[in-house]
Formats: sequence, C-alpha cells, structure tokens
Amino acid sequence: MDQLDWNQLKAFLETAETGSLSAAARKLGLTQPTLSRQVAAIEQRMGVTLFERVGKTMALTTTGLDLLEHARAMGAAADALRLAATGRSEALGGVVSVSASDAVAAYLLPPLVQQLREQEPGIAIEVIASNALSDLLRREADIAVRHVKPEQPELIARLIRETAANFYASENWVKAHGHPRTAEEAARLPFIGSDRSGRFLAYLRQHGLPLTEANFSCYADHTVAHWALVRQGMGIGAMMDEIAQQTPGMVRVLDEVPPVLFPIWLVTHRELRTSRRIRVVFEALAQGLA
Repeated sequence: MDQLDWNQLKAFLETAETGSLSAAARKLGLTQPTLSRQVAAIEQRMGVTLFERVGKTMALTTTGLDLLEHARAMGAAADALRLAATGRSEALGGVVSVSASDAVAAYLLPPLVQQLREQEPGIAIEVIASNALSDLLRREADIAVRHVKPEQPELIARLIRETAANFYASENWVKAHGHPRTAEEAARLPFIGSDRSGRFLAYLRQHGLPLTEANFSCYADHTVAHWALVRQGMGIGAMMDEIAQQTPGMVRVLDEVPPVLFPIWLVTHRELRTSRRIRVVFEALAQGLA
C-alpha cells in the first residue's frame, strides 16, 4: 500500500466521527463531492471498504471500525504536532480564535476585539459564538470564555471573576403589567422560556419561582434571541447585569429574588500559552472581562 494521504485520512476520520458526509464536509470546510471523492480514494488506496451507506448516514464496516482507532491515534498525533508548533511561534501576527456563549460573543467581546485590533493590528480575532464547550484540545478554538471550570489537565484556566444575572423586562412591559418584586408575584406573569424539555422551568423553580409551563409566552434556546424577545415586551427574562445595563429601555424586576451567580473562566491549552499572539489575546481578554 502506498503512503497514505493525510487529507484522505482526515476525510475518513471526520466521516466516521460525524456519521455523515455533509457534516464532515462542513467541519473540514470542503464540498460534499470533494469529501466523497477523498473517502473513495482512501478506500481504493487501502483496498478495503470502510463505509456502507445506510439512508443518509455513513455506517462503518467491520474493517472501518477496526481501523478507526488507528486513525484517531494519527489524528491526535497530528493535533499535538500542530499545538506544539503553534505554541513555539513567536510571530505576533495571525488569527486567534475565541469561543464564547452567544450572549458574551454578541455583547461583551466586540469592544474588546476592537481594542485588541487597535493595539495589535497584526492579530485578527475569530469569534466563535457557541453555547457548547468548544474542544480546545482539537483546536476548535484557541481560547474559550467558559462559565464552568475545565477538568482536563491539558488545559489551563484563569478565574476572571464571578458575575450575576437578574430578571428584566422592557419599560413598556412594566407599564402594562406593573413592577413585580417578589417570587409570589411572578406566578401570574409571563416569562420567556429557554427550552421545551422542562430543564429551564425546573431551574427557575429551584431558584424559588413558583412557575408552570403556562407562564411561558414563547421560547428561545439561544440567549441573544431570548433577550430580543424580552426587549420586545414578550415577558420576563434573565440576563447578565452588565449586558442588561447596557441595553436601553430595560428594567430590573423581581428585585427581591436572589441573583443567579456564575463564574467567568478564561481557558486555553497549556502549549498555546507559549505562543506570543495567543498570550497577548489571553491577557487582553482577561483584563477586559475583569
């Protein structure tokens, strides 16, 4: 067998991980036909069948399953090589990717990105808005703003501060419904829901609010959309105080209900802290978010 083509190996690995040609193509930044050709090419080069098409999914054959762990090991070695190379780079120019929740990405990061650009014009920041925890080990992001402390020993994290979220409504909503201050008053008022599975409702109940599904006037599982509905006057919603205070026309309600407290962590891979441009961005974000 000839020496394997790394792009073909990545095509095999991502298709196996996602179970879909289209999902793997999006992750690798390729078109689906290109990815399909790479999968077919590695099968031909190795002389084996790696996948069977089952409906819209790509199911691994027995041979594919046997080879998957070897491919993962090669992928991990390549990721480690890239991390080490990036970590030893002293070039100040280049792209640094920063992952954060959609609300932090939309409201807190833009002024910090602008300030960084003015101070270090050679650095371009890629903002990744995601409510999922980006996989720093696989370089889905160089730096992540998280609200939970990471447990992986390969990551280093700095606790920036603890922040608070309270309950808010629009000025027009308050004019129409009054200014509720207690948890008991909340029971008869409309709220913006976060999901329809009951998790958000259960959390609000644990926080002391005697609500039911009937209290939810609408739902939005992304914080920016959730906040837009609160601003529109659809009901009460929770938001980080620093974001709410920057939003015109919003009023804090349920003043006697305790705030929701949570930490802000800044996280990166330990190898990346030796990269000058990532150090610069990390320290700037730490100072700005503090």
